[in-house]
Amino acid sequence: MRFFKQSAVAVSLVLVVSAATAISLNDLSNKDATSGVKAALAKGADVAVSKLGVENGFLNNDKVKITLPGPLEKAMPLLKVTGQGQKADDLVVSMNHAAESAVALAKPMLLNAVKSMSVTDAKKILTGGDTSVTDFFRQKTSAPLTRQFLPVVKKITDRNGLSARYNAVVGQVAKTGLAPGLTSGPQVTVEGYVTQRALDGLYTMIGEEEKAIRADPIGAGSAILSKVFGATK
Repeated sequence: MRFFKQSAVAVSLVLVVSAATAISLNDLSNKDATSGVKAALAKGADVAVSKLGVENGFLNNDKVKITLPGPLEKAMPLLKVTGQGQKADDLVVSMNHAAESAVALAKPMLLNAVKSMSVTDAKKILTGGDTSVTDFFRQKTSAPLTRQFLPVVKKITDRNGLSARYNAVVGQVAKTGLAPGLTSGPQVTVEGYVTQRALDGLYTMIGEEEKAIRADPIGAGSAILSKVFGATK
């Protein structure tokens, strides 16, 4: 009997402690909310850049690997028949390496966006769904990162002859008339295409980290992340 009473007391204590430590979004101070979201933003930026801005960061990651533009991809059988298959494969490798070089420079701009975040932004991110951190970064950094990435990518593609090789393959396919969509959109120039795909990959990896934090705030390894994102569950 004594054992059962002790067990009941222990269970009661656990429930009391759990109730005391469980908080809701309404219980969070503006300071805590802002600090937690900034920590999540900074962690997402750091992880994404560290994974992508290295050799083969894009090439070996199927989630973000840059493939040929859709019209070129569809024309691959023709390219192989005409002896252009290896050139197309080389294009893929070179485009991914160019994206890696560009993304490696993104961290300062991402962190500046974190610093500029307001309390209102923080509340929106906490209540805005599973991709609100990623959406914030996309809204705040997409345009300036595009401007930053383009010259970096163009310098690389010009230096290694990628632009000429890309244009040659595009021209070869365009002559067939089998890929009308190839003459418009960002894929018209290799630097425009790689820049857009590099940004897409960056935000994809930020989104992956955001989902991980929301799914397991405690496992994120930060007291403030655990407290703030734990309150959203």
